[in-house]
Amino acid sequence: MRTTRLLTTTALGAALLLGCLTGPAAAQPTETGRVLVFSKTAGFRHDSIPDGIAAVRQLGTTDGLTVDATEDATAFTTRNLRRYDAVVFLSTTGDVLNSTQQRAFEGYIRQGGGYVGIHAAADTEYDWPFYGGLAGAWFDSHPAIQPATVVVEDHAHPSTAALPARWERTDEWYNYRSNPRESAHVLASLDESSYTGGTMNGDHPIAWCQSYQGGRAFYTGGGHTRESYADPAFRAHLLGGLRWATGAAQADCRPENGYRRLFDGTSLEGWRQAGPGSFTLSADGTLTSSGGMGLLWYADAGFSSYSLKLDWKITGDGNSGVFVGFPPSDDPWSAVDNGYEVQIDATDVPERTTGSVYGFQSADLAARDRALNPPGEWNTYEIRVEGERLRIWLNGVPVNDFTNTDPARSLRDGHIGIQNHGADDQVSFRDVRIKELPVRGR
Repeated sequence: MRTTRLLTTTALGAALLLGCLTGPAAAQPTETGRVLVFSKTAGFRHDSIPDGIAAVRQLGTTDGLTVDATEDATAFTTRNLRRYDAVVFLSTTGDVLNSTQQRAFEGYIRQGGGYVGIHAAADTEYDWPFYGGLAGAWFDSHPAIQPATVVVEDHAHPSTAALPARWERTDEWYNYRSNPRESAHVLASLDESSYTGGTMNGDHPIAWCQSYQGGRAFYTGGGHTRESYADPAFRAHLLGGLRWATGAAQADCRPENGYRRLFDGTSLEGWRQAGPGSFTLSADGTLTSSGGMGLLWYADAGFSSYSLKLDWKITGDGNSGVFVGFPPSDDPWSAVDNGYEVQIDATDVPERTTGSVYGFQSADLAARDRALNPPGEWNTYEIRVEGERLRIWLNGVPVNDFTNTDPARSLRDGHIGIQNHGADDQVSFRDVRIKELPVRGR
């Protein structure tokens, strides 16, 4: 149904291009991606809507994305929606679709369509349960427009990859009727101590994503003010959400709860370098490999049953890996000889390529290729170890399921580490976190 397209990152700082199209979108075909911006209001109307349309248009112009805009709900037919990679609800309010149009949109999402909700999209269709689930939460109230601190929780998603860990900005900050954290993947939240009027008891999501009934849904609470759409950081945030919703970029949008940070971007306490080379810690919380062949391993504790998540990015034909299940040692070859490596290198032979258990089992290459972002973009691994079973998810997609049968190795107890492979292999990591799981019978 949907067009596969690759957006570049050159539009992150694009300027605004004024103008919008009213009425139902035109029906000419296109060879690139296509987005429909829908901004009908049946309640409060934001004066920033034309600025939002202009911003999406400019992002599309820069990236080869066709953008249609309408306030005519008759555009919501099965036939018309099929032409779009994503539909943007831009500060819609109230009941904007009738029951026939709602059914057409539900079918579009279930067939793999994308949804982007901006600001008052959460103040829309309160009597339509499907929409409430898709948006993730409904609007409850808001204080006056004021500065606040946005805490970025996930730097691997394209909507937040370029943002600082603490993002200072001014907007109208919504409180929501429910917390979406259990059903959606929270990308950013508000520090309620940084402003007045927050009512969500210190856990205040403000941007999130999720897979929903076959489709993709991204929501951001920002975008009330006209100034938002002239802010390069907010446009970068919006472009990343569009890229993910249209399928141009991949990310793990499964709910994520119960993890603790082994590396939070500020300190390497608990970690130790084995062998040559090193990792450089940047101000943005990124670890980047240098030289090798060595291993940065977490020496403070071993683990026996767990879900390990981390974000990684390569440049060009980089090479690295994540080691699990090895005994404590300052010899990096001990991890090679006694543990297992989840490989990062998209150009090698199947059992030595990204998603493989290096030298032992190839990834499902078709699934891997669909899930993998190209060099220069972030990816997320989940590596789940339970007993002698090792499973791997790439950007939320299962790509490998391996069981150890080698009596000389065991996944039941061991340490974790990240490899610095060599001088020509630059690989970066962010946000290493772990959730320990119940240990099953041995």
